[in-house]
Amino acid sequence: MRVTAAAATDVGLVREGNEDSYLTEEPLYAVADGMGGHRGGEVASQLAVETLERMFKEGAGDLPDQVQEANRVVFERSVLDRKVAGMGTTLTAALVEGDRVRLAHVGDSRAYLLRDGKVRLLTEDHTLVHRMVTEGEISQEEAETHPQRSVLTRAVGVDTVVDVDDDTVQILPGDRLLLCTDGLTSMVSEEVIEEVLRDVPDPQEAAHRLVRMANEAGGVDNTTVVVLDFSNDGATARPNGEATSLGAGTAPAPTRRPARSRRRLPTRKLLVWAGIIVALAVVALVGLRLYLDTQWYVGVSDGNVAIFRGIPTEVAGFELHHVVVETTISAEKAESLPFYQDLGDGKTAEDREGASAIVEQIRRDVEQMGQLPQSNQPSSTNASGP
Repeated sequence: MRVTAAAATDVGLVREGNEDSYLTEEPLYAVADGMGGHRGGEVASQLAVETLERMFKEGAGDLPDQVQEANRVVFERSVLDRKVAGMGTTLTAALVEGDRVRLAHVGDSRAYLLRDGKVRLLTEDHTLVHRMVTEGEISQEEAETHPQRSVLTRAVGVDTVVDVDDDTVQILPGDRLLLCTDGLTSMVSEEVIEEVLRDVPDPQEAAHRLVRMANEAGGVDNTTVVVLDFSNDGATARPNGEATSLGAGTAPAPTRRPARSRRRLPTRKLLVWAGIIVALAVVALVGLRLYLDTQWYVGVSDGNVAIFRGIPTEVAGFELHHVVVETTISAEKAESLPFYQDLGDGKTAEDREGASAIVEQIRRDVEQMGQLPQSNQPSSTNASGP
């Protein structure tokens, strides 16, 4: 089966950054919509698609296994890095295997199939509102305007293991597959999506038009779409370079490699072992975080004396400390005193009160040496004069 792929993405009209990511590495395609703030969402979606691509190239597991590994990577990063704590992402992936497409799905991004001019939704939204609709609590019409329609019940990276929807779709020549984030479906109706997919023959132009229509309808979210056209056997085409708001062109690419023939452990057994390993890692990480929360020291931040929580070091690029209080005491003046020459390496304290006592002593010593003007000193109810 010949595949011609196109992609387009845009930040929209409201968001400051684009938290969506996508993958178009034949025969694997995916979209991901990050959550957890601008930085957290961007990191989560990018980590997910990068892990998915790496696992596929390594031939490790099947598509749901690879999504499970993406979940583990995003979750561990969220636990280790306070700056992106609590982040997660949706992930909808399609693997073309001859005349079939394997789908793996988590979240509220979607996959649609256009056949004979009619569009069909292939995935199920993992949202609170969708659950309320299926349980008969609200109607589909009410769901479209419900204030909690974006609340996810399942996402990649928010827990040690994620439940992955897995499906296989038979593909016919002339079919068109759409992968998209909810920036499109929250702005453009399925009827309009069907019309564009049916009436715009060029996949790149269809991708551009869908993104443009989402922005014209308000553009309240990032929008990302991947369009796949299927025809008779031949070389596969895919986007050449990264898509911007104008999308990307298509160019020939090598025929996909054959499916794996080597034996592997059953998926369920792999998931059990993966869950055990992840659980042990999480216990260790949580223990480390609890330990760091009990450690205090006085050091230097932006040229001033500061109180830190944690330990004055970093591991694999992750800082194991953060500033709690930054004073106006010049670190340079403090370090000119013999006793504080190693202040940059940190002076440990038993608790926060102990760290505050060290800071007060530094302030008094600096004042006594006449190195810090009195008018620049921070006020304190228990500070003493020189």
